Amino acid sequence: MKLQGGAALAPPLAPGDVVEIACTDLIAKTGQAVGRSEGMVVYVLGPLPGERARVRIESVKAKYAVADLIELLDRSADRVDPFCPVFGVCGGCQVQHLAYPAQLQWKRGLVENALRRLGGIPDADVRPPVGMTHPRAYRNKMALVVTRPEGANSGAPTDDGVRFGFYAARTHDVVPIEHCPIVAEQLDRTIVGLWEAAADPATARAFAGARHVIARAGLSSGEGVVSVSTLRASGSLPGVAAALAAKLPGTVGISNSFEPPSENAVMGRRQATVYGDPEMHEEIDGVRFRVSPASFFQVNSEMVGKIFAYLKPPAAAAARVIDLYCGAGTFALFFAKAGARVVGIEENPHAVREAKHNAALNGVEERTAFVSGRVDATLRSKFGADALAASDLVFLDPPRKGSDEATLDALVRARVPQIWYLSCNPATLARDVAQLVAGGYRLGTVQPFDMFPQTGHIEALAALHRADVAPSKFEPAAG
Repeated sequence: MKLQGGAALAPPLAPGDVVEIACTDLIAKTGQAVGRSEGMVVYVLGPLPGERARVRIESVKAKYAVADLIELLDRSADRVDPFCPVFGVCGGCQVQHLAYPAQLQWKRGLVENALRRLGGIPDADVRPPVGMTHPRAYRNKMALVVTRPEGANSGAPTDDGVRFGFYAARTHDVVPIEHCPIVAEQLDRTIVGLWEAAADPATARAFAGARHVIARAGLSSGEGVVSVSTLRASGSLPGVAAALAAKLPGTVGISNSFEPPSENAVMGRRQATVYGDPEMHEEIDGVRFRVSPASFFQVNSEMVGKIFAYLKPPAAAAARVIDLYCGAGTFALFFAKAGARVVGIEENPHAVREAKHNAALNGVEERTAFVSGRVDATLRSKFGADALAASDLVFLDPPRKGSDEATLDALVRARVPQIWYLSCNPATLARDVAQLVAGGYRLGTVQPFDMFPQTGHIEALAALHRADVAPSKFEPAAG
């Protein structure tokens, strides 16, 4: 609150005010529209850019206000009816009300704006995003929250009244979910099976003490794996796991995940197989994977295949590749199958073990070496420095927080010829690209991929190269 002449000025807006706003943009994280009233930014869920709306101010902060939608005063040509009955309540999707071509155009703008505003690169060559033909039923993994009626005993032998759902937007309230049009069809049928299992006395005790149910499906194999997460090892799940699997389509294995590292953690530190095989098979463009519910593996198998298609032509020239933040080896195995010798570095030892198993599955263990350790520390070691000095290409696929100064500085000092950076966060991509450009690299094409349709998230692949090296061109492989 500003002071003028010793007196505090009241904010221009107050809770309960009803105002009209013209909406100009969307917030990627929440899907809220952005408008202004009385010079103050107003966020409201529901409108789209180009629409005017009458809203009621709900809360006022120092620099912005949050409002509830009363009515739309006009309708954008890009508005469509959401296809999920809990859209706007469930926090999983943010832009189902925006037509898919408009989603792709908006997401291209997210990448361009981040590179311009945060990266200081006003003329980045950001290509139109590669989208999905059918932008639904794409997620190969889901994590359902398990809840019970207030006052119920979460450790009871039968756990009557168990419910499954997702968190509501911006809260820890749980929205019951009986169907989800975003997850793969097999996983949607798994949701139905979980509700049936919870209602059946023969299988209900599978969820005694359960906090989450994590399920994964192989789109190429039709196999599924499920993990029930509890605080401590479940005493009741092993005895009914086979009967539970029979209710969940395609399920080849069930595990118990327990001892979570924090209160909000979905997976526990320990895993115990209670039925069948804890891993299922997936195949993408000829690369085979064995994947568990805990695997570091991309959630959209179709889009990974499209990324492979764009990487394939320029990857043929890379004989020695380093894959940083390699997870279970998704891209390391792709490069190895293309003929490269690959070093994968990953902090999570479980993911490294999976990457080594997947290398054997693909017959490329002779061309791959996977190292467990922090990326920055590994690159500072003699092994890491030697690998960098010998590499033709470094591929990065970091988590949302991006890479770090030490890692990027190591790439700059080693004068790696090519750097391909795959990011799920335009803001951290822009920050890290700015450091590499300041270190002498040039930014070539930036190709977004819509890994997460109906949400505010976008994947983007940036090609960087030294000034004396020809830039890579990302185009889909012919055929």
